[in-house]
Amino acid sequence: MLKGINLQLYIGPLVPIPASRAVMEALTDVTVTVKDVGRSGFQLSFNVSTQSPLHTLFLLTGGGPIKFLRVVIVAIVNGSPQVIMDGVATKHEIVPGSDAGHAILKVTGEDLSALMDMIDFSGFPFPALPAEGRVALMLLKYAIFGVIPLIVPSLLIDIVIPTNRIPAQQSTDLDYISELARQVGYVFYVEPGPAVGVSIAYWGPQIKVGVPQPALSTNMDAHSNVESLRFSFDSTQNAIPTLYYYEELSKVPIVIPLPPITPLNPPLGLLPPIPVRLAPVGPDLSKRSLTQGIMMGLAKAAEWAEVVSGSGELDVLRYGRILQPRRLVGVRGAGLAYDGLYYVKSVTHKIKRGEYKQSFELSRNGLISTIPQVPV
Repeated sequence: MLKGINLQLYIGPLVPIPASRAVMEALTDVTVTVKDVGRSGFQLSFNVSTQSPLHTLFLLTGGGPIKFLRVVIVAIVNGSPQVIMDGVATKHEIVPGSDAGHAILKVTGEDLSALMDMIDFSGFPFPALPAEGRVALMLLKYAIFGVIPLIVPSLLIDIVIPTNRIPAQQSTDLDYISELARQVGYVFYVEPGPAVGVSIAYWGPQIKVGVPQPALSTNMDAHSNVESLRFSFDSTQNAIPTLYYYEELSKVPIVIPLPPITPLNPPLGLLPPIPVRLAPVGPDLSKRSLTQGIMMGLAKAAEWAEVVSGSGELDVLRYGRILQPRRLVGVRGAGLAYDGLYYVKSVTHKIKRGEYKQSFELSRNGLISTIPQVPV
C-alpha cells in the first residue's frame, strides 16, 4: 500500500480472523460503498490461479456447512485505524484472467443488516411493547455478531393495550425495523466499528449536526485536496409535506403544513429553496395518530428540502484522512453559492495497490454558507 496507508482484512464464518499472507497478496481491488440510509456493500477482487484454495473457501459459504462468510475491512491512515466495512459475503463469481492459468475471483457482500433480512418472522407477537422495545428485542439476537443497538426513543411512545390488540411482526427483522423507523420519521442503519467485530445498529432520527470534517478544497492550487467536485441545484424536488387531519369534535378537516427545519436538521444554506408545491405526507395516514403523522412529515420535509447536491472524488493520502458518511464536511473554493457545510450522503472507497481514492455525494438545504469559514 501507500506510505502512511495500510489495509487489514479479517475473514471468518462467525468471528473473523486476520487474513493470511497468501490471501492479502492475491487481493487486488477493494470497493466499499457506504450510504447514509439503508444497506452498504463491498466487493473484493482476488487474482488467483485456477487451482487456488480460495475457490473452495468461498464455495463453502454458499451451500456447505458454513452458510455465510464474515468480512471485516480496516483502513489505517497515518496510524489511525478505521473499520470501513463489517459484513457478510453474499455472492462470488469467477472472471477469466489474463492467461489460462489465472482468474479473477470477485466476492460481493453487504453489511450485517443482510443477516437481518434472511428469515421471515411474520406473526411473532410483541404484547405491550412500544416500537423502541420491539426494535431492541429484535436486535438482541444479533449480539453474537457484535451488533450493539443504539436506540433513540421517539416522541411518540405508543403502547398498545394487549386486551385491544397485540402487535405482530411483519416480514423479516430488517423490513420490520425499517418500517417502525419510518412510522416515527426515523432511519435505521448498521455502522461498522469502532473496533473490529463490533457494529452499531442505529435506530433514531437522521442527525445533520456535529463537528465538521476538514474542508474539501477545490480551485485553490496547492491547497486543493480533491480531484473533482461539482454541484447542482434543483428546486423542483422541494415540496411542503402537508398533513390532513380530521378533528372529530368539530368535524372539521385541518391542513397542517410541516417545515423542513428542526434542531437535528438545521439550515446549512443561507437561502433556502422556495417550495413549488404541496404534497401529502403519505397514503396511509388515516391509520396513524396526529403525532405520528407530524413526525413522518418532518422527515419528509427534511428530505425534500435537500435541493443542493454535490459529488466528487478525492485522494485519501492528499486529504489526510478518510471522509466519513453521515457527518458534516466543509467545502471551500467552489464559489459564494456553494461554499460552506454539507451533509455527506454516501462514500465509496476505491482501494488498489498504491492507490486509495474516495468518491462521495453531498447534500444541503440551501445556497450560500451560513458560517463565515469552514474548518480546514
